[in-house]
Amino acid sequence: MPRRVLEGVVVSAKSAKTVIVRVERRVMHPVYKKFVTSSKRYHAHDEERRFKEGDLVRIQECRPLSRLKHWEVLVDAKPAAAPASASR
Repeated sequence: MPRRVLEGVVVSAKSAKTVIVRVERRVMHPVYKKFVTSSKRYHAHDEERRFKEGDLVRIQECRPLSRLKHWEVLVDAKPAAAPASASR
């Protein structure tokens, strides 16, 4: 079974080797048929403590590392910036 991968924003990096990532998703309300934004916070393992608050990261499911940590930050979390002269 493949591991789930989610994308979110780091909201706290105060713990040792742990970041808290807020993942937002949009779901349609069953009665009003409008899109509602809901969010959930995940504790993710960050071994090298590379990420700070406000960083956009991708997290992946892993084995349980502690009582709350079941996710790890992927190595290729930040998208690479395309060079400006690549279109020529």
